[in-house]
Amino acid sequence: MAYHYASRRTMGRMPSAPSRRMGTWKIAYADFLTALMAFFLVMWLVNGVSGDDRDELAEYFGGSSVVATAEADIASPAELQTAELSAALSGAIADGHVLITTEDDTVRLELMDRTGHPLFHTGDGAFNSEGAALLQSVSTVIAGLDAPLALEGHTDAFPSAIEGYSNWELSSDRANAARRILEKNGVSPSRITGVAGLADTTPLNPGEPHLPANRRVSILLQLAG
Repeated sequence: MAYHYASRRTMGRMPSAPSRRMGTWKIAYADFLTALMAFFLVMWLVNGVSGDDRDELAEYFGGSSVVATAEADIASPAELQTAELSAALSGAIADGHVLITTEDDTVRLELMDRTGHPLFHTGDGAFNSEGAALLQSVSTVIAGLDAPLALEGHTDAFPSAIEGYSNWELSSDRANAARRILEKNGVSPSRITGVAGLADTTPLNPGEPHLPANRRVSILLQLAG
């Protein structure tokens, strides 16, 4: 009877889950949060040390300066310079008078007309008051740089209305007018490597050669790679 009694008691109970399986997901989740916190802590520490300190840390742990290499891959000197110039000339960029692009190791600043707000006197290579003021602002920004620069003058595709004075002469006069203002406002003449007039041969958008923005001067800052 004792045997049958014990069997009935055993059969009346549901088997309980092994205690070691309870809460396993909590442990895994805690490990994940710990790893995530460690990752953000490392990133915060790396961001707060100088380049030299990063190199020393890399050497201590027996590796190369991975962080410095990653930074070099993220942004080239031209891209970094573009970001600085964009911040300094944000107002003119917002107004549509300045466009800054990067071409390999060259930063190109386009100073251009926009509808109703020209930078040049009509049919003339000279800057008007608005254009001269803009170029003075640009001069202030780039005067402290060491990078050599070249100047290009451009026109739209409309022919010049002045007999014997083509878009080639007009674009060359615009480039030289820009050169004179730059030099007057602190840009060393020794930095200027070339001044060229390209007429209407290089419009901003090849499909729209008559746009006002094609009447422009390009400043090419030549940065070391």
